[in-house]
Amino acid sequence: MKRRTKTILATLGLAALTGAGAYAATSTKKSADGEVKTVDVVRGTLVDKALAVGTIVPEVEISVKSKVSGVVRHIFADEGTFVKAGDPLFEIRPDPTPVELVEARRQVELRGIELQNARQEAERRRQLLSRGLVSEQEAQEAERRHDEAVLQQRMAREKLQLLEQGRIQGSAGVESVVRSPISGFVLEKMVEVGDPVVPLSTYQEGTVLMSMADMGRLIFRGTVDEIDVGRLKEGMEVTIKVGALPDARIVGTVTRISLKAKKEQNATSFPVEIALRETEGALLRAGLSANAEIIIRKSENVLQIPERTVTFSGDTAWVSVQKADGTAEKRVIKTGLSDAIQVEVMSGLKEGEKVVEKPTKKVG
Repeated sequence: MKRRTKTILATLGLAALTGAGAYAATSTKKSADGEVKTVDVVRGTLVDKALAVGTIVPEVEISVKSKVSGVVRHIFADEGTFVKAGDPLFEIRPDPTPVELVEARRQVELRGIELQNARQEAERRRQLLSRGLVSEQEAQEAERRHDEAVLQQRMAREKLQLLEQGRIQGSAGVESVVRSPISGFVLEKMVEVGDPVVPLSTYQEGTVLMSMADMGRLIFRGTVDEIDVGRLKEGMEVTIKVGALPDARIVGTVTRISLKAKKEQNATSFPVEIALRETEGALLRAGLSANAEIIIRKSENVLQIPERTVTFSGDTAWVSVQKADGTAEKRVIKTGLSDAIQVEVMSGLKEGEKVVEKPTKKVG
């Protein structure tokens, strides 16, 4: 009888301990200051974004070059200057070698002799034609050779004028003044007065004198990590943040995603281009560093909680919810969009409920 009474008492004691353990499991753990840390379930907007790093650049940048060789005599426009198409930019002073100059002068003399002979031959054929001693075709052939000699002498004189003066008198087509090909701003000047100039031709690229661009047509050029490129497509909305203009709000649209990756410092990325739609009057300059946040998905007015409060186990997500009596219960939820800080709650929680923060892990 006594043994049975002891057994019953032991069983009751164990049950009491089990109940206390169950209560402890559902009670909120208290922090060092005795307060439970919770966060409210609120509504807001969540955005899933991909980051592109790059610069603000002109859509089209033009390199200005000369069609005549020589040295820079005068510069009409400086960096930052706005010029119209056709305005003068540089004056190039010819600087031929002594051999080139002598050859050009001798060519003029030689073409003069050829012209004199062709003129005499054409006059002789006209006289013979009037006597009926030659055919009309032979006379016409002599006239043709005379006309060719006139052109050859003119070409030789014009070449000499280009070497000596840098321009052809009475011609608006060839001159030593380099003019602006477009209306825009001078971005960078590559030469100074006295610098030699190699002309642009079929066989050589020529010396770049300056670069120009229409600053009214700016775009963002940058790269996005290969992890995100598969989620991007043309037409996505973009928010651009310029480091030098922290208050500027710039909106754009993805216009090009490169098909070929490039590697820099063992990292693989893909070039992207973004057209700027709205700049809100911000003064943008070519070469400004910027970050582009490409909006992949966006959910507005949805329930959300910090992602750090959610425990994921396989395909199941659950949180600890504080009840009105101060105890906590484990509740399974369904999550949606996440921005790596906040996560959308699609079911399992209501607005205003309190989710218990996970205890901070102590190091050491």
